[in-house]
Amino acid sequence: MSDDNLVYGIHAVAAVIARVPERIAVLQIQEGKVDQRGQHLLDAAEAAGVRIEWVPKAEMNQLPGRHQGVVAHLTPGFEYREADLEAIVERNPNVLLLVLDGVTDPHNLGACLRSAEAAGVDAVIAPRDKAASLTPVVRKVASGAAEVVPFIQVTNLARTLRDLQQQGVWIVGAAGEAENTVYEQDLSGPIALVMGAEGSGMRRLTREHCDYLVKLPMAGTVSSLNVSVAAGVCLFEAVRQRLPVASTPSVRPRHKQQ
Repeated sequence: MSDDNLVYGIHAVAAVIARVPERIAVLQIQEGKVDQRGQHLLDAAEAAGVRIEWVPKAEMNQLPGRHQGVVAHLTPGFEYREADLEAIVERNPNVLLLVLDGVTDPHNLGACLRSAEAAGVDAVIAPRDKAASLTPVVRKVASGAAEVVPFIQVTNLARTLRDLQQQGVWIVGAAGEAENTVYEQDLSGPIALVMGAEGSGMRRLTREHCDYLVKLPMAGTVSSLNVSVAAGVCLFEAVRQRLPVASTPSVRPRHKQQ
C-alpha cells in the first residue's frame, strides 16, 4: 500500500475514525502501547467496525513519521477530480474555497487544510505541479482534515479561476501590496480566497485573475506571515462576515477594584 494512503498519529487517526471510518482498510496498533488515549481510540475503532491489527514495535518503526503507536491504512484509489469542483460550486450558492498557489511545504499544506476544515471551506484547490500533495506528513499535520475537506489538484490554475468566475465566484487574492485590508473586503458571498506560495506569493498570472486583492494589516516589523497563518486569519474573517448579525455580548469585563 502506498505511503500516501497512511494516516499516523493519535489525533489524525482519531479524526478519520470519527468522520470517515469506512475509508480505513486496517488500523495497525503497536503491541503493548495502549495508554488511556490509545484505549479511547481503540474503543472508537471497534465501535465503528474498523479492522484492527496488532503489530510489533520493530515493524511499526519501519513506517514513516512519528506514528505514536497507531497507523491507519486507507483504502487506495479515491481522490477528488477537477470535474468535481463544478458540482461543489453548484450545490453551494455561498461557496467558500481556498486556493493555494504553489504551496510546496507539506507542513504548511497540512496546516492550511486543518484551518480550512475548521472554517467550513467547501474545497481546497492547488496546482498539480510544483506544489505539495497529500502525503502522510500532510495528513498528520492536518489532523484528519485531509480526509474530510475535498482537496482538488488542477492542471491549469488560471483556467480553473476563470471557470470559477464564470460560475459567479469572486476571486480574492492575498497580496502585501494591496490597498485594502481583508477586513474591508466583502467576503460574504461566493468566494475563492487565493493564498500565494511561501516567500514568492502568488504568481503573476494568478494575480491577474483575481477580482480583488487584500492584505493583512501588519503592525510589527515582520513583513509577512506564514501562509497557513495568513490563510487562517483570512478564512475566519470570511466566517465572521457570514455569521448572523451578532447580538450584544452577554459577557462583559468586570470593573477593576480601586
